[in-house]
Amino acid sequence: MERISLWSRIVDAFAAVARGEGLTAVFEKLRTPPERSVAFTIAVIALGAKMAKADGEVTRAEVQAFREVFHIPASEEANAAKVFNLARQDVAGFEAWAAKIAAMFGPGAEVLKDILEGLFHIAIADGDYHEAEDEFLQEVARIFGLHACCYRGIRSRYVPDALPDPYAVLGLEAGAPLEAAKSAFRRAIFEAHPDRAMARGLPEEAVRLAEERVRAVTLAWDEIRAREAA
Repeated sequence: MERISLWSRIVDAFAAVARGEGLTAVFEKLRTPPERSVAFTIAVIALGAKMAKADGEVTRAEVQAFREVFHIPASEEANAAKVFNLARQDVAGFEAWAAKIAAMFGPGAEVLKDILEGLFHIAIADGDYHEAEDEFLQEVARIFGLHACCYRGIRSRYVPDALPDPYAVLGLEAGAPLEAAKSAFRRAIFEAHPDRAMARGLPEEAVRLAEERVRAVTLAWDEIRAREAA
């Protein structure tokens, strides 16, 4: 999908919401590729903007963090700013967005992990991970149907003061058997492949999230193997 097409579709979708069509009707139109990549981007815009506001202030760093996840062509910056500003007016209603996204992809889906990672990227951009942001992200993870260990794993990779437990990074409980860790590592690498990421609705602009996951799970697996060999 061309990037300009992506942003044109996003503007159309947000315009439909503004006209009162409702989230259900809008997301019904976005269930299949390439529309799913539009849904992914809408999710990160809407939830990211509301999450950035959760600590009371939307900073330039947080907006820049969104730009680091999504490349915005110069020709589409006005449209991107329009939908971002609309979404970030307040945090009210984020649960409805999260619920529609979860229903669209299915509870616990890999793409929901991608979305949560994008939100963490925005949350830490200003150098201060606020308690309100943590509460926001925990609730989004719950609505997404993600297990607590999955949430802790993603959190440990992004939040500076979080303990980087390698088992949590792989979505496992501490001390899980080596074979379970090996299976989790292989599954994570498989799901993070760019082709797999784009097939599940992750647009080209955000594939770097999957690339970052590969680095994190590789380090985690290496640490677990080192512990077992010690």
